[in-house]
Amino acid sequence: MPCTRSKTDLEAYRVRVPLRWVDLDAQAHINNAQIVDYLQEARVDFLLNSPHAHLLGDGIIVVEHRVEYLGQARFGSDDVDVDLWVGAVGAAQFWLGYDVRQGGVTVARARTQLANFDFEAGRPARFSATERAWFAERSTVLDEFRPLGSYAVGEGYHEHPLTVRWSDLDSYGHVNNVRFFDYVAEARIALRESLLAGSISGYGDGDSEHTWMVARQDLRYRGQIRHRLAPYVVRTAIGKVGRTSLTLVADIVDPRDDSVAATATSVLVHGDAEGKPVPLPEAIVAASRRWAARGADGAA
Repeated sequence: MPCTRSKTDLEAYRVRVPLRWVDLDAQAHINNAQIVDYLQEARVDFLLNSPHAHLLGDGIIVVEHRVEYLGQARFGSDDVDVDLWVGAVGAAQFWLGYDVRQGGVTVARARTQLANFDFEAGRPARFSATERAWFAERSTVLDEFRPLGSYAVGEGYHEHPLTVRWSDLDSYGHVNNVRFFDYVAEARIALRESLLAGSISGYGDGDSEHTWMVARQDLRYRGQIRHRLAPYVVRTAIGKVGRTSLTLVADIVDPRDDSVAATATSVLVHGDAEGKPVPLPEAIVAASRRWAARGADGAA
């Protein structure tokens, strides 16, 4: 039967994640992709302390992340606490929910879909009855996140080359799921710099006219990326333009055969030098017509 318990009915599994100076971005707060790394630290701790730690080594893969950013985490303050809950449990997959807190303040919420995977067979593997029962005993109802719309990269897009570093690989020998967020971020920064030259260089010294705050990021994995010398590419299109916010959609692509390894949707808020939301620059609005995603107003 489906679970009807709410998060308040079950105690969260809490993991304290120590911060590192290198977790900071150019705006002197914890980088949005690092938050996803903290989620990984929490679920690895959760699985390794369970009776089924072997699942982590055998092949638990991430299918999808949904991350909502509610505030900024900073270095030099408290470490970060990640509260974790098990959501819906299926025959070969399950969901996790997280609240990320610093100093008692929630700075992010997230959902992760994971699957048990047989790498030799190249397909999902069913949990044993014991494994599934253990997760189901801890299952709770996770509230749904707001839909971001159905956008896809179309004919017009900004393309950015992506070089995989050896250090991007995880213990399975392919690129770790967290690094995909780095790749999408590098591409969208390159897009912004192509339209607003110098918009990033002033961060940290107060000289920039623009700040960009990530409000939401969803990323779905469709294949593995392995290390090679030839670059991959990230193709980014603009899905929705608001007054102060911008929705981007991105594909991480192997240009040799146009296969897509992941798709991402990101919501950004444009701010002034103090971080106060202000209208989008005209260059961004104009680019939304040139790089319109499928599903965007006026796009095919």
